[in-house]
Amino acid sequence: MVKSAYKVCLLSVLLSVSTGLQHSSDEGPSPARTPDQEQATFQLEPGLSIQLVAAEPLVQDPVAMTFDADGRLWVVEMRGFMPTIDGEGENKPVGRISVLEDTNADGRMDKSTVYLDSLIMPRALALVPGGALVAENSALWLTQDKNGDLKADRNGGSSKTLIDNDYAGSALPEHAGNGLWRSMDNHYYNAKSRFRYQLVNGQWQRDSTEFRGQWGLSHDNKGRLYYNYNWSQLHADLVPPNYLNRNKHHTATTGIDQGLTIDRRVYPVRPNPAVNRGYIPGTLDKGGRLQEFTAACSPFVYRGTALPTAYAGNVFVCEPAGNLIKRNVLTENGPLITARDPHPGREFLASTDERFRPVSMAEGPDGALYIADIYRGLIQHSAYITPYLKEQTLARKLVQPTDRGRIWRIVPQGWKAPKRPKLSAASSAELVGYLSSPDGWYRDMAQGLLIDRDDKSVGPALTALAQKGKDPLARFHALWTLNGLHLNQPDQLLRLAADPDALVQATAIRLLEPFAQGGQAVRTSLGQVLTKQAANATAAQALQLALTAQVLDANVAQPLLMGIARQFGTIPLIRDAVMSSLQDGEFALLQRILAAPDWQTQTPANEIFVEMLTTAIVRKHAPTELTALLTRLDTQTGALTWQQKAVVAGLATGASAGKFAPVSLAAAPRVLSPAGGVEPSRRAAVASLFTWPGHAADQQEMAKANPLGDDDQKLFAAGRQLYLSTCSGCHGTDGRGMARFAPPLIGSDWVLGDGKRLALILLHGMEGPVDVAGKVYNTPDILPVMPAHSTMDDASITAILTYIRNEWGNQAGPIGKRVVGTTRVTSQGRVMPWTANELNKYVK
Repeated sequence: MVKSAYKVCLLSVLLSVSTGLQHSSDEGPSPARTPDQEQATFQLEPGLSIQLVAAEPLVQDPVAMTFDADGRLWVVEMRGFMPTIDGEGENKPVGRISVLEDTNADGRMDKSTVYLDSLIMPRALALVPGGALVAENSALWLTQDKNGDLKADRNGGSSKTLIDNDYAGSALPEHAGNGLWRSMDNHYYNAKSRFRYQLVNGQWQRDSTEFRGQWGLSHDNKGRLYYNYNWSQLHADLVPPNYLNRNKHHTATTGIDQGLTIDRRVYPVRPNPAVNRGYIPGTLDKGGRLQEFTAACSPFVYRGTALPTAYAGNVFVCEPAGNLIKRNVLTENGPLITARDPHPGREFLASTDERFRPVSMAEGPDGALYIADIYRGLIQHSAYITPYLKEQTLARKLVQPTDRGRIWRIVPQGWKAPKRPKLSAASSAELVGYLSSPDGWYRDMAQGLLIDRDDKSVGPALTALAQKGKDPLARFHALWTLNGLHLNQPDQLLRLAADPDALVQATAIRLLEPFAQGGQAVRTSLGQVLTKQAANATAAQALQLALTAQVLDANVAQPLLMGIARQFGTIPLIRDAVMSSLQDGEFALLQRILAAPDWQTQTPANEIFVEMLTTAIVRKHAPTELTALLTRLDTQTGALTWQQKAVVAGLATGASAGKFAPVSLAAAPRVLSPAGGVEPSRRAAVASLFTWPGHAADQQEMAKANPLGDDDQKLFAAGRQLYLSTCSGCHGTDGRGMARFAPPLIGSDWVLGDGKRLALILLHGMEGPVDVAGKVYNTPDILPVMPAHSTMDDASITAILTYIRNEWGNQAGPIGKRVVGTTRVTSQGRVMPWTANELNKYVK
């Protein structure tokens, strides 16, 4: 999804040009400090210490880094970013990739080898067999080092081979692809991008995936990807890539790009006047300190062993604008994840040095947490510098110097680095052993090296580990290593598909899918296994069953999916997973559901799922199916059952999503007459799907009933789907509100009134009593607080607002496309829910 241009990644990541060291005392109110001086400015959680690993001139302007198999640190140096306040000279080839080494094992790098130089704004790096992938000058390049001298080989005068000219997608550093993160499935994923890459039979291949994040990404022990946006600190994928985009008739609203926390609050230990929107009230507190994320970047899941166990699995997020790093503790609830700050009011790491700018993190083979600090005053790209920031930067002399840079590591106090083996020299059998390491870096590295070596002799050892290993994570990696080596066997995977460990079980089921697609015997056996498991599945297990059901025969998949939707339909993610496996099978499943005895009870979850199925049927637009649905709606009494009402809602939503060739009917259907029991605006929308003699008058009625234009109709339809996933649990599928949860939206001045005020409610939440249509709602009649939805992007919030303002008889018209984005900016710094009085004062 496209984020608004105002969402400037202050992490903007990234910066600099070599200009010669400056040690003048006239460097502004925040003068550049030596590494030792900067180290004294850090405030870190108790029991930990921060150590300098490298500094200028050994390294300058580090923006990304990764360790190789022998513990050498490869660093992307964006030395050409913003050499002046206006960015002049940014296109000069002064960037480079350097390899840092600690030759005497004292914990500090003492040797730097320039692997590749003369680069224009390099931004990402991935080590691959025989060399490295490098993202530079908007393209993706392959470089090779065949003689092992840590310098890219030249071939025909060039040291780079073009892989993808369109890698970055934008010339602006804040809106260009980056990352090159090798994940568990052996693809290389990217932030601010829909591309992923994989080495297949010696050739680099690109395919499409979901759009993710802005700058930096990482994965957890289960291979789930984490990323963020400068305004929303932590998002993740709750399902493996490309599952939820398989059904072209359904657009998932959950599972991918899932916001994990609405907590935007940050706690700097110094004033932060030089932020792009410091002039907006609320951005800074009375002491001039940043109040919320404006430059969140590089979320990193710590999977090491050096830090205390309380930090295992935590996600750390850089905030260079606030000179700090936030710590998040994750909690899993079935298939869902939430995150929280364990110590509100105090950050994991913060500095009183305004030039401390953390922009990337990594785990080293020693288990420590490493931080790339670009160390400079200005980190905003010239394309987005506000007059306020320009004035602040120049007046406070923060442009120079631009030739610094530090790399730090976090370790326990009194910690001694363990001896680090050189994995490049390890045998393949030894690498299999490292898959059982408690440290995520070793497991990832061993898996990657085994696949890159293509040494199939380890197949038996990997199979034994996957089948009988004691550690579930080791078994998980063994399965993915076998997959990368093309050594998985369906009979072995079928045994693991019923494994007691949920992670091993889900992985085996997922890896069985291509075998099931290619052979009836495996497909039949897998269907039997999944059907048996469904009876006692947890929500997390049911999620994978629903996703995999697509490869089963329809007569097996349909009952399986219907049962999962019935049992776990209250979970939006499960509904989306079921829908993702149903392309072209929606009508058949709906027929089953409408006839099934256990689907006759009216519940919000049942209503939503029937409506989702119907909307997908409209998008498929098969005339025989649409005609059959209309026939099911015919009633002599004019009173519709809850199932029929849900079908009508789905037909109306689908019709609003786009223009379709009308299906011809011999006569006007009774249900679409004024006596048919369908609300006028929905009746007109459904009627637009069909044609019959004399239908022209009904087309005029549709335009009158719903005056939204074509683009706004699409927003309206998207808003309905988002509303069902995020809002209907409290406000009801019909907008009438729900006792003890939320007030009605029908006829509410809060919905029909000022669009900016309504956007503020969704962005930040609302608490306390609220007057709706002359009735005051307060606890215990409703929940005490409506939660914020700040993790949603502007387009999604705009769609929801457009929907609720024009449904159920509401006719407030569309929301301007820039209202939400502008409101998000002008309300920056708001970290508490609004009260009714505050909102009314704010918008006057």
